[in-house]
Amino acid sequence: MLKKTSRNAARIRRHVRVRRKVSGTPECPRLNVYRGNANIHAQIIDDTNGNTLVSASSVQMKLENGGNVEAAKAVGTELAKRAAEKGIKNVVFDRGGYVYTGRVKALADAAREGGLEF
Repeated sequence: MLKKTSRNAARIRRHVRVRRKVSGTPECPRLNVYRGNANIHAQIIDDTNGNTLVSASSVQMKLENGGNVEAAKAVGTELAKRAAEKGIKNVVFDRGGYVYTGRVKALADAAREGGLEF
């Protein structure tokens, strides 16, 4: 009998598969998204040096409901603002194995509107 793998295990497999090809450099760092049930987190990472350059999350911003689309938009806007302060314009988007819809798409669109290019 086959055992059904958990949704998170499938997501992690997708994430690992994508991470084989997607890597952040100092010139074009990686924008990583983590989508929890109650909150959403985003980081801009330089994988060459192993540094997190910029981060934003609904926990850090103390949003009342951090698990909805409005919170994702706020996190994306804040991340783009912090990236502009550090002089980061181009990034490569890493959706973390999540489907590109809902909160992940809202965060990406808000980051693009804030000035990030990907």
